[in-house]
Amino acid sequence: MSAPGRTRLVALAALVAVAAGCGPLSGTHRDPGNSHEVATTAPGPTGAEARAEITVRAGRVSPPPGWLEAARGQQVALTVTSDVADELHVHGYDRTAALRPGEPVTVRFRADLTGVFEVETHRSERVLTQLAVR
Repeated sequence: MSAPGRTRLVALAALVAVAAGCGPLSGTHRDPGNSHEVATTAPGPTGAEARAEITVRAGRVSPPPGWLEAARGQQVALTVTSDVADELHVHGYDRTAALRPGEPVTVRFRADLTGVFEVETHRSERVLTQLAVR
């Protein structure tokens, strides 16, 4: 392969790598408290529940948004406590719950769809986590 051909191939590979890295959370990197610092939670043993406990306080998500992994068919439990009224929404599964200040809310469902699904608050548009179902 010629030098210009290799250069074009390397440039194309770099472009594909950059595009592949821009997932649904890419827009949140500029927001304080929204990063990928949380380690991935691997699916538990068959029959175990995939769980996440998330707090939103003063506009910050804790732990910082990351990934919650679940196996297809596994039960999922998302518990969210917010310091302001809002609405929790699990995309793809269309699960919603009203968030009242200081009151934990748990949304439970069976992960029967595969893919990556954003979990966010609607009014404040905060990404809480992403649910990866395999």
